[in-house]
Amino acid sequence: MTTRTPGTNASRPGAGRPAAPSARRCSRTACGKTAVATLTYVYSDSTAVLGPLATYAEPHTYDLCADHAERLTAPRGWEVVRLAPDLLEAARHHDDLDALVDAVRDEPRGAGRRIDPDAPAVRRSHLRVIGDDK
Repeated sequence: MTTRTPGTNASRPGAGRPAAPSARRCSRTACGKTAVATLTYVYSDSTAVLGPLATYAEPHTYDLCADHAERLTAPRGWEVVRLAPDLLEAARHHDDLDALVDAVRDEPRGAGRRIDPDAPAVRRSHLRVIGDDK
C-alpha cells in the first residue's frame, strides 16, 4: 500500500516531499526539471500556444521545461505558435538570476548601517538624502 502526501507527486524525483511553491516543475511524466514555459491549446483554431511561464498554474495548461518546450510538436493539421523563442537562453540564466535574488534577499540594502534620526536631511525634489557629517 502506498501512502501519498497531499501536494506531492510520486512519479517525480523527490517524491514524498512537498513541492516548493515557487518552483513549478515540468508537466511531462518523469521530468523533474524547472518549468520555463506554459503550453495551452486553442481547439477552435487547432493551435498549440507555447509562451512564457504563466504567473499562476491554471487548469488545462501544461508547464514545460526548456528541453520539452524546444522539442514540442503538434498533431497533424495543428499549428504551434511560440511566443517566447528564447526559452533555452532564459533557462540558462535562471540559475544566475536565482543566485542574485538570494544575495539581495540575504542582506538588505543598507544592512549594518545605523541611521541617526536627528541628522540633518537634505531635500532634493522627491528624494531625501541623509548626510554623513562626521
